[in-house]
Amino acid sequence: MTLYIIRGDSVTAHTSPPATISEGELVVRSFEDIETSRLSKAQLTAIWNALPGAPKLTMFKDRKIAAQRLWAAFGELPVDPAANIEEAIPRVNSKRDQVIELFRRAEGATVTEVIAATGWQPHTVRGLVSGTLKKKLGLTVVSAKEERGRVYRIPAEAAE
Repeated sequence: MTLYIIRGDSVTAHTSPPATISEGELVVRSFEDIETSRLSKAQLTAIWNALPGAPKLTMFKDRKIAAQRLWAAFGELPVDPAANIEEAIPRVNSKRDQVIELFRRAEGATVTEVIAATGWQPHTVRGLVSGTLKKKLGLTVVSAKEERGRVYRIPAEAAE
């Protein structure tokens, strides 16, 4: 779940709560958080006007409309990778790393072999392949139908 931190008139998107919230910062998790905040209509307008690509306004007429428009605009903000530094620190010997090592072997690995190694469900393995390995990490994962089933491999040249 994405949450948003409002600092003055700037807004940053986060995938996890920051370790500390400074005074004057507002954590927003929903439309209702904006609507019930202590922010004035002038402050809501300033936040809106600071959003990239937002048409400039002089003032919102209504808090509810302001909250609705801001919440919709927040959903378009990119998640700040620097704000989620704990996610950038690689884990040692994680299950993801185990799967990558299985796929880097010359014989590759089937979904069944990955399930045996990790204890995951089949849909979790397939999600890791398409979502994490291919999209998030940008690895080349090839699959081929073989006698033992569909075998996934990460070619040696793609591993570097």
